[in-house]
Amino acid sequence: MMDSPPQLLMTAGSLAQILSKEGYAILSATGLGELLGEQPPPASDIDLLWDRLPADGYLRDGGHYRQRRHSCHVLQNDTGQITTSAQRAHWQPVDYNALHGGIERWYEPIEPALRDSAFYHMLLRALGAVFCAVRPCAQWSIESHQFRIDTEGGIGRPTPEGAHRDGVDFVAVILIARESVRGGETRVFQASGPHGVRFTMAHPWTALLLDDARVIHETSPVQPLGARGHRDTLVLTYRHNGFQGPL
Repeated sequence: MMDSPPQLLMTAGSLAQILSKEGYAILSATGLGELLGEQPPPASDIDLLWDRLPADGYLRDGGHYRQRRHSCHVLQNDTGQITTSAQRAHWQPVDYNALHGGIERWYEPIEPALRDSAFYHMLLRALGAVFCAVRPCAQWSIESHQFRIDTEGGIGRPTPEGAHRDGVDFVAVILIARESVRGGETRVFQASGPHGVRFTMAHPWTALLLDDARVIHETSPVQPLGARGHRDTLVLTYRHNGFQGPL
């Protein structure tokens, strides 16, 4: 059962409260700027970093529509100190990702131009503080993913695994660019209940925050409006008890 369209928060003041109540919250670019204390950089500037993403060689559906980079960080919530971890594999259990779970996926790290920037660290800290207000903890293990979903082959799948959880505490999906595509509708469902919402993230720096224990999410395929298009996102996952890895 789909509910009425969700509220787009224009300010960050009630973000933790909404996230606690609903299990998700959607923040506008203006609201994200308020949360950070300054407006995000022009999307056209930062989107250039997505032009250099390597191909994702682990797609099990035979597709070639996804490019990505991946880095890991540890955030100390009392001091705000951020440490970038040595490069490690991205791993999820099959219970959370039936398509790509159970395998170690090694990706190229996020480039220093983004990974070491003041804005990026500000973003990690600000989101970490919101999540800590909902579920207090001493530190967050953060996995950061740059994604480009390309439509050169006719269709691109942002979530080829379908509706899923990520096996973490919280997830932030931030839209960086949406160029010459249609589709890409985001759907958020209760993990244990009949209700859900659907909406399309259309504007750069719109941020979707998810309580991964309470909701399931997916994004529908994108198709080109012309010869080719793409949808770029930055996905950040926060987990309180270390990074996921094979037992």
